[in-house]
Amino acid sequence: MSVVEETIHTPVAIVGAGACGLTAALALHRQGIECVVLERDAVPAGSTALSSGFVPAPATRVQKAAKVEDSPELFAQDIQHKAHGQAAPVLVKAYSEAIGTAMDDLEKHHHIPWQLLDQFLYPGHSVHRMHAVPEKTGEGLMTRLRAAADAAGVVVLTQAQVTALHADDTGRINSLSYSQPDGATSNLNCDAVILACNGFGGNADMVKQHLPAMKDAQYAGHVGNDGSAVAWGLQLGAALADMGAYQGHGSWAIPQGSLISWALMMEGGVQINALGQRFHDETQGYSEAAVQVLNQPEGVAWNVFDNQLLRFAQDFPDFVAAQAAGAVKSAADVASLAAIVGCPVETLANTLSAVNPNNAKDAWGRTFKRALEAPFHAIKVTGALFHTQGGLNINGQCQVLKPHGEPLPNLYAAGGAARGVSGAEVWGYLSGNGLLSAIAGGHIAALAVAQTISEKTR
Repeated sequence: MSVVEETIHTPVAIVGAGACGLTAALALHRQGIECVVLERDAVPAGSTALSSGFVPAPATRVQKAAKVEDSPELFAQDIQHKAHGQAAPVLVKAYSEAIGTAMDDLEKHHHIPWQLLDQFLYPGHSVHRMHAVPEKTGEGLMTRLRAAADAAGVVVLTQAQVTALHADDTGRINSLSYSQPDGATSNLNCDAVILACNGFGGNADMVKQHLPAMKDAQYAGHVGNDGSAVAWGLQLGAALADMGAYQGHGSWAIPQGSLISWALMMEGGVQINALGQRFHDETQGYSEAAVQVLNQPEGVAWNVFDNQLLRFAQDFPDFVAAQAAGAVKSAADVASLAAIVGCPVETLANTLSAVNPNNAKDAWGRTFKRALEAPFHAIKVTGALFHTQGGLNINGQCQVLKPHGEPLPNLYAAGGAARGVSGAEVWGYLSGNGLLSAIAGGHIAALAVAQTISEKTR
C-alpha cells in the first residue's frame, strides 16, 4: 500500500455524497466556501437512492402554493407525538424549522423540482407535507442532487473510502485519510469535517447489540452503513444517543427484494399472515410494522388490496417495477386468494368481511372507509431493516458532542451518522424522518461550519 504524501487542503471535508452530504456541499457553495466530498462508491447513491425519496417539510413554497396550512410547530408536534415525546427536543426544533428553507433553497438555487404528494396522508402526519421530485423515487432524487452538485462545481471524490480521522490533543481534526481502488491511501487536510456518511444497519454485530429485534431481519439498506461514523466518534471521545432507534419496513416484497409503498395500507389495504388473519393496525406506521410482520409465522405476511388500490399504487414507479418483477399475485375471489396465501378459505373470508366501513373500530383500533372488492391482489412481504436512527449525539447546530454535552471542536454530523428525531424505539419513526435528518441536518451543519469559518477569517 502506498501513501500519497503531498499536502492537500480544503476548508471543509464532507464524508458521504448522499442527500445529506450533497445538501451540505451545495449550502457551503452558496456561502462561497470550498469543500471536498468524499464518497466510497463509484456513483453517489447511498441510502437515499434506496429510499422512496419522499421528504416531509412544512411551509415550503410548494406547500404554500397548494394552500396547505402548516408550520414548523405543527410538524414538531407530529414528530414528538409519533416518538411518544422521546425525540431530542433541540433536534426536533432545529430540523422542523430548517427543512422548509433547505427545500426551498434546493429548488430556488439548484433547480430541484419539488412536488407535493397530496393524494394521501402518510401515518403520523397531520397535513400533506411530503415532497418528492417528479420521478417519485430515491434514485430520482439522487440523480438531481448529483446534477446540481456538478453544475455548482462541487468537488466530489468518488471511490474514496475514508478510513481515519486525525485529531490533535484537543480533539480538533486536522486531516483525514482515505483509500482508493488501487490500494493507495491519501491524506486530506481540513479545517472542519461533516460526517454525512452512514449508520450501522450493515454491521451485523452492531445490529445484534443495539437492535436485537432486527438481528435476523433482511437488511434493505446500503452496505456502506457499516458504523464507521460511530467508531470514529468514539475514538474522539464523542457520545452516542438513541442507539435503539431505527427505520424498519413491514412491506419488503419477497423474493423480489423491493419496497412496496405503505400508501397501499393507508388507503385501505390490509396485511394478513399465513393463517389468513390480520394482526395489527396497519395505519400506525410502516416502521413498527416490520416487527409485527417478523413476529408472524415464518416471518412473512401478505399485502392484500383490490383493483381500486392497484390503480392507485401504479402511480408509484417502485410499485410498477415490483409488479413487473412478478410481486403482485391476482385472485378472482376469496377462494383463489386463499390458495395463493395457503390459508383456510373460511378464515380469510371472515378476515376480509371485517374490512367494512359499517363496523366500529376493530380489535386493533382501525376503521375503514370502504370494503375490499374482488378481484383481489396480494404481495408476499417480510419485515426489513432499512436504516438506523441512532448515532453520534449532536446539538442543534449538528456539532458532535462529548458525554457531558460540550462539542468537539470542529466535527459535525447529520443524517445516518447522527441521532435522529425518532426517540429510542422503532415505533418513534415518523414517515420521512430519514431524509428529514439528512437534508435539514446537512443544511444546518453547512451553515454552522460556514459561520465558524467566516468568524475566523474576519
